[in-house]
Amino acid sequence: MSDDRVAGGPVLIERLAGYTVLTLNRPDRLNAFNDAQHLALHEALDEAAGNAACRAVVITGAGRGFCAGQDLGDRDPSKMSAPPDLGDTLERFYNPLIRRIRALDKPVIAAVNGVAAGAGANIALGCDLVIAARSAKFIQSFCKVGLVPDSGGSWLLPQLVGEARAKALAMTGQPLSAEEAVSWGLIWRVVDDGELMNTAHSVARDLAAAPTYGLGLTKRAFHAAHDNSLDEQLDLERDLQRQAGRSADYAEGVSAFLEKRAPNFNGRKPDFTGTKGGS
Repeated sequence: MSDDRVAGGPVLIERLAGYTVLTLNRPDRLNAFNDAQHLALHEALDEAAGNAACRAVVITGAGRGFCAGQDLGDRDPSKMSAPPDLGDTLERFYNPLIRRIRALDKPVIAAVNGVAAGAGANIALGCDLVIAARSAKFIQSFCKVGLVPDSGGSWLLPQLVGEARAKALAMTGQPLSAEEAVSWGLIWRVVDDGELMNTAHSVARDLAAAPTYGLGLTKRAFHAAHDNSLDEQLDLERDLQRQAGRSADYAEGVSAFLEKRAPNFNGRKPDFTGTKGGS
């Protein structure tokens, strides 16, 4: 297995065979975001997006927590001559981050260790698969400082758990345990703390061996479903299936099924090379 680690800095990068692990690395601040960590994570995600050898991404946190959201020490009004423009912070950093995660044409796994609070919780929820340690907690902490849920939280929470529960989480700031998050349908899996990263690596390896192009199209279909009518979604399924059917992975999947063997997907975009003709 190839293994390429980039040590130090606000985001640790570990490039493994088929996937990349990105670790938020400000453990003394519970991995709360400052500008440098934002820039490092954006750069790492851009690199993963353009790397054909990377077919899945894992995001986790160093130390005892996943991410405490924004480092409020960097946005403290008492240290400023005028109120901070938090909308600018969202426009420059958080909104592009959520858009990048959602648009990435390969699976993104959040491995949540410990606390995921504020924007940290919503960044995790914006990923495709969320695996949490049993001790993890999800906290919509915005109300504790007079703010509204951001980083997609006001959109994601009602979609995932319904308006009643979303409002309760946002207006009380009550921590939600990993077990409750699973039972509410907020996240996918909860595992024992000591098994979190083993599980994340196992899932990432499986996804890295899967038909990546088709998974990217699947991701696109589910994201569009929130806004589409049934007729619009049926049309989108038709168009995406047309694209998927032209991929080498589809040809390989059919061959493997008929030959009763395990498929060997390459994950690339359509490069159909069939020789039988037809439409």
